[in-house]
Amino acid sequence: MNPTAHSFTVNGRTYTPPAQPVAVLCLDGSADAYLDAAMARGLMPHAQRLAIQGWRGSARAAMPTFTNVNNSSIVTGVPPSVHGIGGNFFYDTSIGQEVMMNSSSFLRVPTLFPAAQSAGRKVAVVTAKEKLRDIFASGLISKGGIAFSSEKARDAALATHGIEGVEALSGPTPAIYSGDASLYVLRAGVQLLQAGRADFLYLSTTDFMQHKYVPDAPEALAFYASIDAEVGQLLSLGAVVGITADHGMNSKQRADGTPNVVYLESELNAHWGEGFRVILPITDPYVVHHGALGSFAQVHLPTDRSVSLTEVLDFVATLPGITEVLPRDQAARRMELPADRMGDLVVCSGRDAVIGRTPAYHDLKAIEGGLRSHGGRYEELVPFILSHPLRPEYAARALGDPRNFDIFDFTCNGTTAL
Repeated sequence: MNPTAHSFTVNGRTYTPPAQPVAVLCLDGSADAYLDAAMARGLMPHAQRLAIQGWRGSARAAMPTFTNVNNSSIVTGVPPSVHGIGGNFFYDTSIGQEVMMNSSSFLRVPTLFPAAQSAGRKVAVVTAKEKLRDIFASGLISKGGIAFSSEKARDAALATHGIEGVEALSGPTPAIYSGDASLYVLRAGVQLLQAGRADFLYLSTTDFMQHKYVPDAPEALAFYASIDAEVGQLLSLGAVVGITADHGMNSKQRADGTPNVVYLESELNAHWGEGFRVILPITDPYVVHHGALGSFAQVHLPTDRSVSLTEVLDFVATLPGITEVLPRDQAARRMELPADRMGDLVVCSGRDAVIGRTPAYHDLKAIEGGLRSHGGRYEELVPFILSHPLRPEYAARALGDPRNFDIFDFTCNGTTAL
C-alpha cells in the first residue's frame, strides 16, 4: 500500500499526510494515570516504545471536558467556539427545549475527513458510540469513505456507512457497556488497514472502563494491555500513529463512597424560588457511565430576571465543591465556547465533585459501584503521543500548550515519518 500524499486544507489548517497510513486514536477517558499504571507493569510495551522513540507528552482538552465537545474539536481541528458543539446537551433558547447535540446538523464547520478522501486517502472512521457517528460521517460517505460504530456494527450498510458486512470483518457487535466496545473499534481499524480498505483512520473509543475502574484495577490494566496489542498491530502495518484522549477521569465521591454531588438547581430554587434551569452538558444516552453527573454545568436564570446575575454568581461561588463560576461572555472567551449555545452562567466543580440538578433528576442506582466522571478543569490534561520523533518546530509546540485537537496536525505534518 502506498497512499498518495496530497495536501488538503480544512478550517484554516493544511494537512500533508505522510505516504504511510495514518491512524489517529482518541482513547476516551484516558487520563495519563491509566497509561502510567499499565506501563509501570510492563503491560504496554508498544506505547512504552513510542514514548521513547517517538513523543509522549500532554495536551489540553477543550472545555467542557466531554465526549462530543472534544471529538468534534479533534475531527475539525478547531475549538468549540468555531465548530459550535459545546456539550453533549444544551438548552436551545430559540425553541425553549433541551436538545442533544449528537447530530452533524450542529456542526458549523466541516470535519477533515471529506477533504482527506478527496485528496486521495481511503478514510475510515470507527467510533464506539453511535451518537458520534453522524458527526464523523458528515460529508464523508458520499465521497466514498467509511464511518460506523461498534455499538451498531451489525446495522452498517453501504449506502449509509460506506461499508457492509462489518460483523464478517470484525466479529459480532459488542455490548456498549463493555471494554470490548472499545477494543472492537481498534480491531476494526487494524482489519480495515490490513485489507487495504483504509489508509487514513480515526478510531474513537468509549470510556465505560474508565468510569468503572481506577487505573490500577486488574480490569483496567488488562484493558490497556489489549489496547496496546492493537496499537502494535497498527505499527506493524506501517501506520504513523497519533494518540490522545477527549478528557481525563477522576473519582467524584466522598470518603464513604457516596457520590459527591452539588445539586445546583435545588440550591438555587431553595434560595430564590423556582425558575432556574441547570443544564448538564454531560447528559447523553449512556447513563450507566455517569448518571448524567459531571463537573460542568450551565445555568439559565429565571426569564423574569427577578434576581441579578451578580447575586447568583456570588451565591454559587460559595457552595462547597464549586471551584469556578463565570458569566457567559467570560466563559465563552476563556473556554472558547459558542456563546449562543450557553447559559447565563458556567459553573465548574472540583476534582472530587460533580454538579447535579435535583436529587429526583438523577438515578444514582446506575452508579452504585462508585462515581468516576469528568467535565471540569481537573480532566483537562490528556495524553499526547506520536509514533515518530517530532520535527523541531513541532517539538517546540509540544513543549508549550498543545491541544488535543492538534493531533491530526502533529500526526500528518509534525513527525519525521517519510
